[in-house]
Amino acid sequence: MSGTGPPGPVMDRDEVDRALARLDAEHEAIETSLLALQDHAGRRLLEGAALTGVTEERWAATEQRITLLWAYFDAYAGALNAAREVRARRRWPSREDLVELTELLRGESVTVAGGSGAGPDPSSTGPARLSERFTLQELVSRMNDLYARSLDMVVAADAVWSALPARIDLLAAELARTRHLAHSVGVRPGEHPAGDDLERITSALTALREQVISDPLAFWQRAEGSSAPGGGRAHTDRYDREARALEEVRREIEAVLTVRQDAEARLGRLRDVLSRADRTLAEARSARGEVLAKIAASEVPAVSGPSTALQEQLAMASDYRRHAQWHRLSPLLESLEEKAEDELLRARESLTAVTAPLAVRAELRGRLDAYKAKVARLGHAEDPLLIERYDAARRMLWSAPCDLRVAEQAVLRYQQAVTEVLAPRVPQQGGTADRRGDA
Repeated sequence: MSGTGPPGPVMDRDEVDRALARLDAEHEAIETSLLALQDHAGRRLLEGAALTGVTEERWAATEQRITLLWAYFDAYAGALNAAREVRARRRWPSREDLVELTELLRGESVTVAGGSGAGPDPSSTGPARLSERFTLQELVSRMNDLYARSLDMVVAADAVWSALPARIDLLAAELARTRHLAHSVGVRPGEHPAGDDLERITSALTALREQVISDPLAFWQRAEGSSAPGGGRAHTDRYDREARALEEVRREIEAVLTVRQDAEARLGRLRDVLSRADRTLAEARSARGEVLAKIAASEVPAVSGPSTALQEQLAMASDYRRHAQWHRLSPLLESLEEKAEDELLRARESLTAVTAPLAVRAELRGRLDAYKAKVARLGHAEDPLLIERYDAARRMLWSAPCDLRVAEQAVLRYQQAVTEVLAPRVPQQGGTADRRGDA
């Protein structure tokens, strides 16, 4: 006991009994918490793991806190037992008993050897000393602080171990399936970028899992503003980055697999498109000869031959298919399909440009015959002027070579004559106006 007397007023019997009951309850609660911490799965993992980095450093400090925590608890239990013994001396404690109990229950009656000097920062307050003296209430507060900090570290490590390794293992299983699929379609490291990516992801996941196991706290992110034990989560930036990379590779491999499944059909469609382009160009070349023979004074564009480069690439694609080089075939087919459609469009445009003069001649012929039919329907088929102008336009349109500019003018003169013939005659004073001019 302290030689300076009890701290404050001496407690009476009821106050002593109430204090002992409260301290007994606190003792039981603290003991339960310490045993739970001792049996915590995260603490057992930390004791058995080969730790590195920040986890190794923090676990060393936490182990010292836990050791000190048990020392505090033993001292607390000893002081509480001493107080019980004094109270158990007699039913009605004497004045000396109450003074001693007041000193035990309220004074700095507990001495802990080693104290906060047991290791680096094992407690939250005070400089390092060889021993410390506490009141029971101060000791409870100190134990609560040490317990919360120790539990926080254990829970954080356990949370990371519970979350990340299992996710990494699932991703590694998906990686193994993707590697098998890649091998089946000929995607290998050094031969295809996707194969190199798979090698990199494999190495990254292996290193990530090793670090998670040895240094889980390197992946712990405390929730903002949280002071509760374990108030945070495992941050998964590196894991998420590799998961996205694997998903991109998987889609690329599946695209290659799709190529393997429908390569022959796509090659057949390519051959058909290029064949149609070649036939269209051949038709354009033939039409150009016809235009040059039948149409005079007309500029006819030249027609190129079939694309030998596309035919060579098509032969290369067929060779890739024969040798199961799907990773090379995939991009080549995509490129060829686009180029083949462009080639067919170019051939059609060439045919349209070459046959444009024939289309103009056909339109003029159609227009001339349409007007003739109209004239006949209205009873003017025997009109000499119309017959003359019709015959002139027809000779030009059905002669070879046909001069389209001259023929168009002839058709326009025939149209004008038809318009005048069909226009109603307007009576004029002094006679009847001639209904048409001299042809």
